[in-house]
Amino acid sequence: MSSPISLSRYLVEKQRIAGHIPAQLRLLLEVVARACKSISHAVNKGALGGVLGSAGSQNVQGEVQKKLDIIANEVLIDANEWGGHLAAMASEEMEAIHVVPNRYPKGEYLLLFDPLDGSSNIDVNVSIGTIFSVLKMPEGDRGVEEEDFLQPGSHQVAAGYCVYGPQTTLVLTVGDGVAMFTLDRELGSFVLTQDDLRIPDDTQEFAINMSNLRHWDAPVRRYIDECLAGKDGPRGKNFNMRWVASMVADVHRIMMRGGVFMYPWDKREPNKPGKLRLMYEANPMSWLIEQAGGAATNGRQRILDVQPQQLHERVSVILGSKNEVERVTRYHLDADAAS
Repeated sequence: MSSPISLSRYLVEKQRIAGHIPAQLRLLLEVVARACKSISHAVNKGALGGVLGSAGSQNVQGEVQKKLDIIANEVLIDANEWGGHLAAMASEEMEAIHVVPNRYPKGEYLLLFDPLDGSSNIDVNVSIGTIFSVLKMPEGDRGVEEEDFLQPGSHQVAAGYCVYGPQTTLVLTVGDGVAMFTLDRELGSFVLTQDDLRIPDDTQEFAINMSNLRHWDAPVRRYIDECLAGKDGPRGKNFNMRWVASMVADVHRIMMRGGVFMYPWDKREPNKPGKLRLMYEANPMSWLIEQAGGAATNGRQRILDVQPQQLHERVSVILGSKNEVERVTRYHLDADAAS
């Protein structure tokens, strides 16, 4: 029986054998994985570790922070700022970028992360997770600025998420397909459990917050109405709905068995292009989905082609099984052409 392949071995082979990633990126990803392992331990302790409940503060998005939001954010910063792999970091929980302090060596990469996605689920013991994205620092001998982060998602050099559920699972891409690792607590390391993940082109599952139905735009309502009509409707088949209210959990389900995830623009805040954050959530998840054979758009455009204008920019998100995403996107384009 072959021995298990650890995350470290997997990354070394990507660097040394395939020549797919440089050494500094390999080391950075190992540090991020160790930080996720620390966050997993904090999540698993729950009430025993005194980490549940509100922190009594708000993040830059105006959302109430949970204690674990702050803990996860600090873990990722503390783990990554001294290693010499990064020039700066940006977090959904912080208003400005975090430049690596002068006392530490500076690297050539930029790290963006949502330290704890799905915070509303923390206190009810439902799966939550960490999302991260890595960009290359633009060329030039100068200081780091916020504009350096404003790169389209197609420029990512690595992206992944860690879901803290019944198992702690790390899903990663370096632009060469998608690999899944499971935390072996006895070994204390992530072990490869599935390589070259592929999402089915077709599905009979959709994930959307149905309570917002009255606020949706016409193309979204058209698609969901057709799904709800079942085998007697225009789609000729029955659909199931799933909604965890944790993007990590919903996307992980799609990664494992297909489906379509939708968090579209709606009329509640019409001046905002969407709810989810382009840089911290949509870009890394979209690249992972595409690397697994799926698709991701904002309803009209490939998400990875969107040029960010600001660090905390929001976007409409439709991602998952390729044929379903293309259908929803076509409905939006049809509506635009008819207006």
